[in-house]
Amino acid sequence: MINPWRCALRPSLREVRMVVMDRDGSDVLKARLTPRPQHPRALLTLLEGLSLWSGEILPVVVSAEDPYQGGLFGDELWPAESQLVRFRIASPARRKVRLDGLGDFRAVRNLVEGL
Repeated sequence: MINPWRCALRPSLREVRMVVMDRDGSDVLKARLTPRPQHPRALLTLLEGLSLWSGEILPVVVSAEDPYQGGLFGDELWPAESQLVRFRIASPARRKVRLDGLGDFRAVRNLVEGL
C-alpha cells in the first residue's frame, strides 16, 4: 500500500478520541467513542478491521494518564496481541483543547506523527 494508515487513541474518563490518518497526514477517520466498550475485544476488533481495510499492519499510539484503567482493553492491562495491530503507549499531550462538534483533534494528530 502506498499510504499506510496510522492511528492515535486518547482515552479519558468521558470518551475515547480516535483519529486515523494516512502518511500524508490526511484524515481517514475520526471518532469519539464511549470509554467503556460493551465487549472486552471491541477496541481491538475495531482496529483490526481498519488494518484489514487498509491492507497493512496498523500502528496505534495510545496517550493516556493511565491507559490501563477503565476497561479500555477489557480485563487486560495491555491490549491483546494481534498480527494486525501494533500498540505503543505515549505520554499524553498536556494541552487542553475545547471540543466543538466532534472536537479539535490536533493533540491526537500530533501523536500519530511520532509513529
